[in-house]
Amino acid sequence: MGAAVIDRPGVDNDSPEPISKREQDREYLELKRLVADEGLLERQYGYYAWKIPSVAAMIAVSVSVLVVFSGTLWIQMLNAVFLALAFTNLGFMGHDSGHRQIFKSAKRNDWVLLAVGFLTGMTPSWWQDKHNTHHRAPNQLEIDGDIEVSLFAFTQEQAMAMKGIGRLTVRYQAFLFYPLLVLTALSLLFGGIAYQIRKERMRYPIAEPVLVAAGLAAYLGLIFFFLGPWHGALFIAVHRALGGVYMGSVFAPNHKGMPILDKDTEMDYMHQQILTARNVKGSPIADFWYGGLNYQIEHHLFPNMPRNNLKKAQVVVRSFCHEKGIPYHETGAWQSNKEILGFLHEVSAPLRQKSV
Repeated sequence: MGAAVIDRPGVDNDSPEPISKREQDREYLELKRLVADEGLLERQYGYYAWKIPSVAAMIAVSVSVLVVFSGTLWIQMLNAVFLALAFTNLGFMGHDSGHRQIFKSAKRNDWVLLAVGFLTGMTPSWWQDKHNTHHRAPNQLEIDGDIEVSLFAFTQEQAMAMKGIGRLTVRYQAFLFYPLLVLTALSLLFGGIAYQIRKERMRYPIAEPVLVAAGLAAYLGLIFFFLGPWHGALFIAVHRALGGVYMGSVFAPNHKGMPILDKDTEMDYMHQQILTARNVKGSPIADFWYGGLNYQIEHHLFPNMPRNNLKKAQVVVRSFCHEKGIPYHETGAWQSNKEILGFLHEVSAPLRQKSV
């Protein structure tokens, strides 16, 4: 099955009628003006004035529990779960700073991103390079690295081209998708380290390696000093595995199961961002759990919009899409996962048929 042809449940799969590039650009500028008139692109210093300390406090609480209750294994296992939640929220903060949502100054945003790199072990330049490429061409083959993954396939051509262990995982990828997300945290960690070794486009070629190495040393040192080798190893396994599942479950609904575009597809910015993204219906719990990324369409249209304004922007964007006849896909958390797994199962069907 070729790219961009898999139907999605409950979604109008017909693309809007072609319009000129000038008209496409005019429409985006019109939408941006509507959003700007509501003040939704303005910095939200008050929001981040409490959000940043609150996430820092989560880390402080986890370290305190590690030190005070070091001899009680079941408390430390709960602490590992809590630290997975805290690290993912650190990731959300790094995401916001990487998109320049927090401060107008690029350097101040970089300070936040470097601090997140120190605490989590993720290399800021690697993540920014990878993520910015994704934003430029979401769900576009051979460009968007998020759909070029060794253990999963997002088109039937990718599935049939798989070799070795990848061929096995792809064959049953709908069943293995969430179990394999336990590797997400390690993938992010070692992907950044490999990026440093290759000495690619590092914004801070000295500070980043030093901070990442120092952060990992502090992380491992604290855990093994207070918990010992076996309990420490168990703590790390639980923390990293659950953190990977949490992070993967947040990012998967954003684009997985939405149309895949061929490398040579020509589509204007606004339509590509909308048609390849999925929103998950908002609520106080969902907005916290997804770090605001459940408003993925709005985030992709306006990446530097502060996180707490995305919900407000949805009202404007959804109305605009309805007026212009542009499909706007929003669904619940449960349905989004059904769509993802159904998509993955359909993509891998030729491998299972061939093995029969």
